[in-house]
Amino acid sequence: MYFLYLKSIHIIFIVTWFAGLFYMPRLFIYDVEARSKNEPENRILVNQFRIMQKRLWFGITWPSMILTLILGPWIVIEADHIQWSDRWLIIKLCLVVGLALYHLSLHVIFKQLGKDIVRYSSNQLRIWNEFATLFLVAIVFLVELQNELDMLYGILGLLGFIGVLMLAIKIYKHKRLQFEKNQTGS
Repeated sequence: MYFLYLKSIHIIFIVTWFAGLFYMPRLFIYDVEARSKNEPENRILVNQFRIMQKRLWFGITWPSMILTLILGPWIVIEADHIQWSDRWLIIKLCLVVGLALYHLSLHVIFKQLGKDIVRYSSNQLRIWNEFATLFLVAIVFLVELQNELDMLYGILGLLGFIGVLMLAIKIYKHKRLQFEKNQTGS
């Protein structure tokens, strides 16, 4: 029973970590887009997004990552059916390292925006935002199926879906710009 509680708490912190990883880039996008607005709206929005980013990052995302990374190895130690030498587990650990590096990349962007350094457009941040989804899908397929080939199929399906979604977004953006252009009479 103890093991199931440990596993449940681990899953809860995985969910909250991913919630932060999904929402933080959205806040970056809003922050970058707010900077193109006129004063005082620009400064008001940027300041509000900074507060939201700080609370999310240090109140939820960082603590969730730390607890996830503590509880994960603890589960492997406690589990009778999982061995450190299991190939799927080694791949999962590599993906978790990649996810932690992604987390750190968001921290760099967080620090840059806090210093009013904007290195990425909102479109670049939208693309960067999708990497958390790739990690999530890969890790879930790998843990549940414990098979690398099935994980690969899941990732390829997701990439195809993302490609279709990106195309739809591009078409929508083009149509919206055409509509706005027609409304202004330009």
